[in-house]
Amino acid sequence: MNHAKITGTGSYLPGEPISNAALIAAHQLESNDDWIVDRTGIRFRYLAPAGVASSDLAAEACRRALEAAGRRPDEVDLIIVATSTPDYIFPSTAAILQSKLGVANNSPAFDVQAVCTGFAYALSIAEKFIRAGDTRCALVVGAEVFSRILDWKDRGTCVLFGDGAGAVVLEASDTPGILSSALHADGSHHGILSVPGHLCGGLPIGDPFLRMDGQAVFKFAVRVLAEVAHEVLEIAGKTIEQVDWLIPHQANVRIIQATGKKLGLPAEKCIVTVDRHGNTSAASIPLALDEAVRAGTIQRGDTILLEGVGGGFTWGASLLTF
Repeated sequence: MNHAKITGTGSYLPGEPISNAALIAAHQLESNDDWIVDRTGIRFRYLAPAGVASSDLAAEACRRALEAAGRRPDEVDLIIVATSTPDYIFPSTAAILQSKLGVANNSPAFDVQAVCTGFAYALSIAEKFIRAGDTRCALVVGAEVFSRILDWKDRGTCVLFGDGAGAVVLEASDTPGILSSALHADGSHHGILSVPGHLCGGLPIGDPFLRMDGQAVFKFAVRVLAEVAHEVLEIAGKTIEQVDWLIPHQANVRIIQATGKKLGLPAEKCIVTVDRHGNTSAASIPLALDEAVRAGTIQRGDTILLEGVGGGFTWGASLLTF
């Protein structure tokens, strides 16, 4: 039976880090560094300059992941991009990324839209392609330019998000890598986190900016992240004590801390990058993974629990041996 294993990681953040103070000054926000850090844990984020799209960030992250895996672009036979901020309505950002990487083997490429859970969805889909025998080497990417959909007058949301991309190379393996996965959605909660607008006749209809009920999101996120973690552990026949590292979606340090506490996982086993990157939505999990791998924190053979929750509402997790 084919298994799927991560063989390389990569990430990319555009430009220089922007501090809370710099963001407040640039947009004349009624806020301060202490308020933002206390409520979110965020100190810095990266914002893509004009003309830089999700596919540009994704391409840099993929090149680094391919280098880490020792693979060439022409060896890739599947590309899945998780994004809520695609370059265009169509074609897919994955198709554009395929062109930018020079992958010319007519392999499938498509986007997945599950907001902040997007990478968990994309990883699970790619694993199923590999287990079915249809794919040998996949690029799984989370890439976002959330700065394009933020209302800079809304201090409750604009301070939270950043731009970036993270990628992994997922390959067929004789030994298990992805041990278990679980994906969920409940559309009845779509109103608590959304961009409630669209284009019609070339004009924006409705509200084109991100809107969020922060308190409702917090309560929902902590509950389902704990539930889905237990679900993938049970499927794999593992216990929380056997998990070396938890890499949750980097939304808010309070959500991360509350989830870890609910799982009974020591804080030192939780990978946290939200303080330096902000919430990069679908990019946050692979960004955090790549940073921990390159820092030497995560080692080959470690057991890792990845999990995300996002608008839809969607949530999901994967348990893997790195």
